[in-house]
Amino acid sequence: MLVVDDEPAIRMLCRLNLELEGFRVLEADGADTARRVFESERVDVLLVDVHLGKTDGRELVREVLAREHAPRIALLTGTFELDEDQRAGADAVIEKPFTLEALISTVQRLARDVDSSTA
Repeated sequence: MLVVDDEPAIRMLCRLNLELEGFRVLEADGADTARRVFESERVDVLLVDVHLGKTDGRELVREVLAREHAPRIALLTGTFELDEDQRAGADAVIEKPFTLEALISTVQRLARDVDSSTA
């Protein structure tokens, strides 16, 4: 799984807690780094912040969904609620500030969706 957020503390919080749940977690500080990860790694679950510095995380979501192997995606947002069009095809939305329970349960659900679609 890949966590894309321009805030190091958010990436670390996600990585540490998801690793405790048994996930292998990669980090990217922005869209360019995430693109490089996608070139070298298979990513099944993507957590991406809507606001990545100057980049809109939803642009990255649209790019990723056009790939042959598109992951399950959750958007992280702290500024507003997202309607269906604003979700850009993401499977879930996690509102900041989020609880660890919300983070873990969402990622577990997305990971189960990946497992059931490849079975």
